[in-house]
Amino acid sequence: MLRLLGQSEYGLYQLVSSVVSYLGLLSLGFGSSYVRFYSRCKAAKDEDEEARLNGMFMLIFTAIAVVCVLCGFVLETNITTIFGSGLTEAEYATARVLMAIMVLNLAITFPNTVFNCIITAHEQFIFQKSLILMQYVFNPFLTLPLLIMGYGSVGMVLVTTFLTIVTTILNIYYCFVRLHVRFSFRNLKPALLKEMWIFTFFIFLNQIIDQINWSIDKFLLGRMAGTTAVAVYGIGGQINTLYVQFSSSISNVFGPHVNRIVAERDDDWELTKVLTRVGRVQFYVLALILSGFIFFGHPFVLHWAGKDYSDSYGVALLLIAPVTIPLIQNLGIEIQRARNKHQARSIVYFFIAIGNIFLSIPLIRIMGPKGAALGTAISLLIGNGLFMNFYYQRYLHLKMGYYWMNIGKILPGLIAPVVAGILMNRFLDLNRIPVLAVCILIYTLIYAASMWFLVMNDYEKNLLAGRLIKKRKERKDSK
Repeated sequence: MLRLLGQSEYGLYQLVSSVVSYLGLLSLGFGSSYVRFYSRCKAAKDEDEEARLNGMFMLIFTAIAVVCVLCGFVLETNITTIFGSGLTEAEYATARVLMAIMVLNLAITFPNTVFNCIITAHEQFIFQKSLILMQYVFNPFLTLPLLIMGYGSVGMVLVTTFLTIVTTILNIYYCFVRLHVRFSFRNLKPALLKEMWIFTFFIFLNQIIDQINWSIDKFLLGRMAGTTAVAVYGIGGQINTLYVQFSSSISNVFGPHVNRIVAERDDDWELTKVLTRVGRVQFYVLALILSGFIFFGHPFVLHWAGKDYSDSYGVALLLIAPVTIPLIQNLGIEIQRARNKHQARSIVYFFIAIGNIFLSIPLIRIMGPKGAALGTAISLLIGNGLFMNFYYQRYLHLKMGYYWMNIGKILPGLIAPVVAGILMNRFLDLNRIPVLAVCILIYTLIYAASMWFLVMNDYEKNLLAGRLIKKRKERKDSK
């Protein structure tokens, strides 16, 4: 994709995508509140109330989809004002088409959010994650022929929209046929809508903050440095996105469990233990990726994206290193929402995000894409590294000393792989793809062995070994 598009058009694609993504804020945070209110209905065993909740969410998100299309029309009409003088006439023409298709794709995702939330609340994660996997697998296979035929970035967003439609249809089928979900649009309670809005307002504020932190850099680079700088940042941002997904794919499956604990007994110590167990598993995964990327990331980026994206390595490191702290604690966000104590985090993060803008502007002038990433990194360290841990301890009564003590016990397991990584960089030519691939494999095996023999507790070993034993038994039974 990078080679067929070229750096300029890839930067244009990233730039338009960052602007359209702001329309995602129209969801107002309602999607994140569904599991909490569903858990209440489930605890009360009120199926009629559950059907009314589904109906209310569907009406809300359908209205949001209509507003999204109208806002997209306004954006497309004023596209030259939005992007300033950083684009050529040809780029403006392409940007208009990209924006129209992306807005349509986003509008479709809003009603689909309701079905996604229902599937999450029912803890049907195998189906849900299989759909996500399908999108990731089919996207490049469908996109590549269109790129070869010369459709460029327009072909890419058409494929994405097509997959969104297919995913929505499959979600609808699963909810109605397999889960037997009901929707009721009668006797809707305005008081419930008011309660939901009060709850979701601060989630909405937090979404604004996330949007600023993860999209404002591209927007500022587009206006101040052009599409090429956006492309360089975009590659680093893509690595960061994948890094975040590795963590959230683990914590997301525990959201309903946390809401159930809070709804039934709201035990501080039980929530601390769940946060710690999940955090350790997340840290095993992220520490492997982060440490491996430090040692092998630069030659990997050069092989993957090309020499023009050399600075993307530094951008990626500046983004993924500080975000590791919130990623191994992101189950805490679910705890906050389940207890309806997520307001303070949103307010503090809002001011930190504003600081990110003021930091990034001068840093972009000095350092280019790396400066934008550095501004985001500083804001993440202040907000997540300092404030949130204080908030978890002081106001949510989670035992953060116990949490960090258990995370710290993992660090000795990093000694052997880090030494191996240093030696590989010192004595081997990692610019050759076969050598790089073999070194990454060896590093991963050393990391796994070190963690297994030096760090992992019985619960974690049983978690992994139990999966392997189950898979082996399933293979024997199938024979």
